[in-house]
Amino acid sequence: MLNLGLGAPSSPLKLLCLGAHSDDIEIGCGGSLLRLLRERPGSHVDWVVFAAPGERTQEARRSAQAFLVGAGGSHVDVHAFRESYFPFVGAEIKDAFEALKARVRPDLVFAHRHDDMHQDHRTIAELTWNTFRSSLILQYEIPKYEGDLGTPNVFVPLERRDADRKVELLMEHFPSQAQRSWFHPDTFHGLMSVRGIECNAPERRAEAFYARKLVI
Repeated sequence: MLNLGLGAPSSPLKLLCLGAHSDDIEIGCGGSLLRLLRERPGSHVDWVVFAAPGERTQEARRSAQAFLVGAGGSHVDVHAFRESYFPFVGAEIKDAFEALKARVRPDLVFAHRHDDMHQDHRTIAELTWNTFRSSLILQYEIPKYEGDLGTPNVFVPLERRDADRKVELLMEHFPSQAQRSWFHPDTFHGLMSVRGIECNAPERRAEAFYARKLVI
């Protein structure tokens, strides 16, 4: 197995994290983000959530603040696009992407994957590729009832402290989701455990991503 790094071993990165809903970023790449911010001190993170209705707005902001405590700098945006209707308000969301493009030049973008069965997730995935053509884009996965998990080709092994902290923060900051049967520590640890097996992670936890294009 070939291990590749991102730039100089300890140089800070400019990271962009995009999520359709208030907990997507944390579920999809929360552990990897915690690892990167520890290993790359001084890294800056732009964190954008496109739909967070009602109490989920504050949940999104509090969670972002907790995950980004190790960042050298950060900027958090929480938009109010209509949840579950992203394909029908695509022009307005595209405008938000264009405004973001004018402000940030990320080294690495975390976003949804094209083959996600949720229509909001797919919209964000498509606009990410349309907008940030010169950045490395890693598409994360969200477990759900539809059973649309695929075969990822990029793996980030996690120390157990990062995997445990990811799940702890998810449970702490999203009480509005507690009644959902899938929103449970077993779900998040289970997926990280499976991905840990697939990449032979030393501490048996990993997050997995899909890279459509990787320039070495």
